[in-house]
Amino acid sequence: CTYKVFDPFGRQLYGSAPQAHVITSISWSPNGETFAVGSFNSLRLCDKTGWSHARERPSEMGSLMGVAWTPDGTALAAAGGSGAVAFAQLTERKVEWSNYEAVLAEPRLILVTDAAGDAYERLEFPRDRVVELALGWGHLVAATATQCFIYSTLNWNTPHIFDLRGTTTLIVLAETHFLLLDQNGATVYSYEGRQVSQPRFPGLKPSMLNVSTVALCSECVALLDRTDSKTIRLFDTLTGRQLSQGFQHKTEVVQLSLSQCACPLSERRLAILDRNRDLYLTPAVPAPGAFKGAFKLQTQVDTAAWCESSDMLCAVADARFVVWYYPNVVFVDRDLLSVTSETKDATDLGKAPQVLGFSGSRATVRKADGASLTIAVSSYVPIVQRFVREKKWDGAVRLCRFVKDPPLWGVLAALAIQGRHLDSAEIALAALTEVEKLQFIVHIKKIPSEEGRSAELALYRRCPDEAEQILLQAKPPLLYRAIKLNIRLFKWSRALELAIKHKKHVDTVLGYRKKYLERFGKAETLAKFTQYGAEVEVNWETIKTKIGLEKDDEKARSGGGGGLTTSGK
Repeated sequence: CTYKVFDPFGRQLYGSAPQAHVITSISWSPNGETFAVGSFNSLRLCDKTGWSHARERPSEMGSLMGVAWTPDGTALAAAGGSGAVAFAQLTERKVEWSNYEAVLAEPRLILVTDAAGDAYERLEFPRDRVVELALGWGHLVAATATQCFIYSTLNWNTPHIFDLRGTTTLIVLAETHFLLLDQNGATVYSYEGRQVSQPRFPGLKPSMLNVSTVALCSECVALLDRTDSKTIRLFDTLTGRQLSQGFQHKTEVVQLSLSQCACPLSERRLAILDRNRDLYLTPAVPAPGAFKGAFKLQTQVDTAAWCESSDMLCAVADARFVVWYYPNVVFVDRDLLSVTSETKDATDLGKAPQVLGFSGSRATVRKADGASLTIAVSSYVPIVQRFVREKKWDGAVRLCRFVKDPPLWGVLAALAIQGRHLDSAEIALAALTEVEKLQFIVHIKKIPSEEGRSAELALYRRCPDEAEQILLQAKPPLLYRAIKLNIRLFKWSRALELAIKHKKHVDTVLGYRKKYLERFGKAETLAKFTQYGAEVEVNWETIKTKIGLEKDDEKARSGGGGGLTTSGK
């Protein structure tokens, strides 16, 4: 007799070896992470992917005909055919972070090991058994049936303690806050034990949320709306207020996660893994000058995770380990996506692997048989990203020149364009031999006004509407640049609309339109152009004079000459 585990598509993830006796009972834990298998004088605890955590042999029980869990998932009872009942508690749960390891050795005892300092700590809980624990960001958070304990890795002797209103089912940690999930909902706390906010929305069902459908970062909380499993709702961490109408995906979402590196909310990204096993990337909150919507990064994805310390994303997809060294590049210049990613063979991970953690330059992946494997990625990318965050552009360039690695140059190019440091962007694109992009950056540097350069960078990021808005909001408006922008994009009707609205450069639009039609040997088909073409005279000497005067005025307002936007050396 065997037991098998299948995914929602019917694909077999695991098949056990033949058992010595008939399997008489199977029961999932409340959180869905483990299940118990009962047979003759045998009780086995298995992971959701099938492999075994432990096996116990209670004597004189007979066949275990039924298994029931406690609501918190920390204990279970098994009824034997002999009439006896066996009680069991889950221990030896282990969490790791950096050089620390915390093990729930007994229901009321946690042992903490510091591998770097060869130190050991015994954390005892005399009142209640530990229900849930999480380790990360320099803190250990342990929840018992009635209280929450917050330990700092710098001081294990004096934890912050506060009472709980319900049984904790999930703990999610972030850099500055952590989230507790219970039957009452989700609550965000500071690491001093102070309640910060309570994200809420109509139809919230806490019992249907788990570690895959809840995400937390320093600025926001993401929750999956289980009413349709397609809507992701985002909330402000400090106030609990909903940030937007939420993100509506076209397919059911099975996993979501927020980027963890230190960055403003406008640059925070949300990774979505849907039912079709497609991985998408979208801004957490729509921001002007950025691509709106979701971009498909990868297909056939089993698991994905953000790096804790830098803006990197890794995934296991189609027996390959893929790491994107700067995923935000899809909103800056998606042509650089292939340059800023790396793929490694991962056939030995088996079916349904899971990324347990991603920090620094190492990702820990659990294989199909339960063993953990560490995969190394470039250790230079986090250093370059740190240099950029600290505005040390010269240091980032020197490091890239020393390493001479194309992915590193690609990351620097995308970061420089995003940070509007055009000198560094020019150097990085030259190293990548991206001639066309390099010429465009040189062209941007020659534009005298700040608004003109910002508009061209927005256009580079495929946001033409924002680029036009930047030009029109300048004081006075850079009308010719806005009109020429639309002409370059062949948006002739919009260019003429702007000229008519501002009563200026109508002849300019008509002149460029006439040249365009003559070049391709076509007749005018747009009624408005036919109408104004009969009313307005096109004189190129007059047009060139007007354009020259506007450019001179722009240069005078900007102090003369071109320039570039920098944020420090």
